[in-house]
Amino acid sequence: MAGLLAQVQQMQTQVESAQQEMAQAEVTGSAGNGLVTVTGNGTGDITAVSISREVVDPEDVETLQDLIIGALSDLASRRDALVAEKMGPLAGGLPGLG
Repeated sequence: MAGLLAQVQQMQTQVESAQQEMAQAEVTGSAGNGLVTVTGNGTGDITAVSISREVVDPEDVETLQDLIIGALSDLASRRDALVAEKMGPLAGGLPGLG
């Protein structure tokens, strides 16, 4: 039992470390070959949005909206990959969790 408790404490330390790394990581999603970029961290916060002047057309707001949605989707995919990279190995560390 003491060994299992030590494993749990070690896993908790690893999870906390991985969470800190994700909070400090910068992840960028983009759409339209970089015309719209959205930057955030690994915990879900969006920290910046960049929109190229080329796509700002008052007569075509729908395209800009689509590009923003695409950039947010790309950001979410990249963030999910980061979470899987950092947290995935930790789920397999204890019996019954992997």
